[in-house]
Amino acid sequence: MTPCLTSPHVADPVYLNGRFLPLAEASVSPLDRGFLYGDGVYEVIPVYSRRAFRIDEHLARLQATLNGIALPNPLPLDAWRAVVEQLIAAAPWGDQSIYLQVTRGADNKRDHAFPPTSVPATVFAFAGPLVTPDAATRAAGVVAISVPDLRWSRCDLKVISLLPNVLARQLAVAQGCAEALLIRDGYLKEGAASNVFVVRDGVLLAPPKTHLMLPGITYDVILELAQCHGQPLEIREISEAELRSADEVWMTSSTKEVLAIVRLDGQPVGSGTPGPLAARMWQWYQDFKNSVMRQG
Repeated sequence: MTPCLTSPHVADPVYLNGRFLPLAEASVSPLDRGFLYGDGVYEVIPVYSRRAFRIDEHLARLQATLNGIALPNPLPLDAWRAVVEQLIAAAPWGDQSIYLQVTRGADNKRDHAFPPTSVPATVFAFAGPLVTPDAATRAAGVVAISVPDLRWSRCDLKVISLLPNVLARQLAVAQGCAEALLIRDGYLKEGAASNVFVVRDGVLLAPPKTHLMLPGITYDVILELAQCHGQPLEIREISEAELRSADEVWMTSSTKEVLAIVRLDGQPVGSGTPGPLAARMWQWYQDFKNSVMRQG
């Protein structure tokens, strides 16, 4: 059966609280704590040729975030996998992005304290297309700004309360930029919606996984590819001065893949064009995608 799209970015059916139904029929209570407080978590799973990439790692990250906000997981792992598989099968795209969200549910009142355990979590999931940068964008690179990192101290949790990230990203968009790089106490942490890598003197630098950075699955792939191909690599704190004097700066994510940042705060990064290591890493990533991600 050909799926009916009510949005070019969301395939029908979506999943909501145990049911697969059209997006137009999906609704949640205005008392849902995700709506009132941003009290919930999310996960995004890339899909290549209808195969979910590292679903176990994504579901483990989802579980870690649920643990971090003391929200019991409403579904066992097999049920999550079944939801993901059914969404993939119903969507029209070969390459997809599966979005999962869990909130603490809807009580009969607004109260900061957790609701009774009898209140069920709200579980929502959908499939959208996985769109990556085109060749022209990759060849030109993108521009970015830096902003102070004003987020809370548990940036390792993938929670839906993303207003600081939203404001940082919108500040970048308003200035015609693709991303905002977050600086805290003089050190680079990540982008508003990406991980960030720096190249200096032929060495790839990666910020370490701490409570101040989201542990990206694509970040892990980049590190694995660097090690596999013998690329010199250091995982350590990167100072703002090192960022600003870098030879190359990249942003990475499942949608951005490996995308060079060629200007930062109006100043050129390195030569002001995508660097050679970005090109090599992008090709390594494509080879890995075609030989591993698309094969399951």
